[in-house]
Amino acid sequence: MGARMKKKYEAGEATKYITRAQALKKLQLNLKDFRRLCILKGVYPREPNNRKKAQKGKLDKKTLYYVKDIRFLSHEPLIWKFREFKVFMRKIKTAMEKGDRETANRLKENKPSLQLDHLVKERYPTFVDALNDLDDCLTLCFFYSTLPRDTKVPSALIALCRRLTVEFMHYVIAAKALRKVFISVKGIYYQVEIKGQTVTILINHQRGFKPTSASDVDYRIMTNFVDFYTTMLGFINFRLYHSVNLLYPPKLPGINFNENSSDDMANEEYNELVAALNLSLVANVPQEEEELQIDEFPTADGAEKLEEAKKDAEAIKRLQSLFKGLKFFVSREVPRESVVFVIRSCDGEVSWDSSIFPGATYDETDESITHQIVDRPSVDKQYLSRYYIQPQWLFDCINFRRLLPVEDYFIGATLPPHISPFVTERLGDYIPPERQMLLALERGETLPTEDEEEEEEIEEESDDDSSADDEEKPAKSEISNSNVVKENTSKRMKVLRGRVEMPDVKAMDEEEKEHYKFRELMIRNKDKRLYRSMMKNRKNREREAKRLENKRKYHELEAKGSKDKTAGKELTAKWSVQPLSTTPGAQIKKTKKDA
Repeated sequence: MGARMKKKYEAGEATKYITRAQALKKLQLNLKDFRRLCILKGVYPREPNNRKKAQKGKLDKKTLYYVKDIRFLSHEPLIWKFREFKVFMRKIKTAMEKGDRETANRLKENKPSLQLDHLVKERYPTFVDALNDLDDCLTLCFFYSTLPRDTKVPSALIALCRRLTVEFMHYVIAAKALRKVFISVKGIYYQVEIKGQTVTILINHQRGFKPTSASDVDYRIMTNFVDFYTTMLGFINFRLYHSVNLLYPPKLPGINFNENSSDDMANEEYNELVAALNLSLVANVPQEEEELQIDEFPTADGAEKLEEAKKDAEAIKRLQSLFKGLKFFVSREVPRESVVFVIRSCDGEVSWDSSIFPGATYDETDESITHQIVDRPSVDKQYLSRYYIQPQWLFDCINFRRLLPVEDYFIGATLPPHISPFVTERLGDYIPPERQMLLALERGETLPTEDEEEEEEIEEESDDDSSADDEEKPAKSEISNSNVVKENTSKRMKVLRGRVEMPDVKAMDEEEKEHYKFRELMIRNKDKRLYRSMMKNRKNREREAKRLENKRKYHELEAKGSKDKTAGKELTAKWSVQPLSTTPGAQIKKTKKDA
């Protein structure tokens, strides 16, 4: 008896995938509940290698899922919760149609709720896995925390996102985990380091923020993500607070607050004090901080890595206490929350006008204030004991990991370029001078100043002149020596001192190019297309870098010319006031004397 004949589409690619319509029929769910279940469980559509085989010969494009994922969803207890909620809505509708208010109110009190705790542990088996997926969680929660109340989002969810994000910012301040900051058009990027994992957050601007209209964004889909992210962020905050020995939920020192209190005004005032980010939180048990030291292993290979690790640890330690001993005052036009978050994360003191927001610790009249953050053209009343600087100084100091000179950030001054610390340059990319300085400081180097560069150029010119003189001298001595040798060859033999032959740089370059061409010929045929595309992209980057460099030079020359013009106008205005004599010689003497 022969083997059973294989039929088409009964094995391989066709059995791995299932269409969305088939999945809805198998799970007995509508499209809304199915989409919500997939978001909460982390199941997404898949793209097959061969769509024709996956769709069993059909050519129309359909949404496909893995069969094993749908089988996995069929055992989820949330499906029964969706069905209970459907029954609940049917009962409410029946009671409202009958006019039975008492039954409707009783049903509303017993409304079924979704518990997503088991999903967090299911999707993130370890705490590090949850930290790796924290970027999207925080970005979306920060976005929801700034939404206005009239958006098509439950107000309780907006308040929950606000509370969780404020708790996370308190942890960053307590742990001093802030590493990089960048202000962009989209918002402010923060990079924090938690348990060795880097987390990058995007927080939208507070002032002038206008959320996208409901026609552009489907808030129902986003709310499904936020429902899971709020549960996840609550667990993460609890774990992080206990890792730095803080009480959770956060409690302020010297303030007795009852969480179960029914006084809405007292609860709102306490939440505003916590959201001020200006007070340290209560610790579980006071502990003495121990200085951690890097373990040293005597290996020859790891010596360089150990030195780099030590430099990074010293730079981070310096960053954590960057603003220590400095007192800041924030003016009312400056975005308060971002500035306070940055200053407090680097161990600085900050305050503001108490009429703007609660939580201020000192007034503007305090003489011990060292810096006042201002974002306006001028200030009416100024104190001589403090610097009046623009907010960019704070963010640039954090990226450079040192206190920068304040002269470039005074009120009304043209600010230097705000360089992104998140960009990684490739070979051939344009690197602006400010970025070069930032990279050098990260490596622990110090770039020469303008005076030092001028001195180096002068020294190089003098060295070139001396080398030219030295070359001329041996040429003359060679002529004289050759004449002497010709005269005395008949008399006796003589050994002359040899001279160093200069290497032929041009020939060496040509030889290197030939070797490079031979290496290119050794590339396999299947890799040549990839290599050519790489070389093409590199040339495009070099061309773009050259264009940007010329643009930068043109801009600097234009700015310098405009400064010279304004200075010339001021000078001519000053001289035009003074009367000049009729004779040109007297005019020249007069101008020289005034100059």
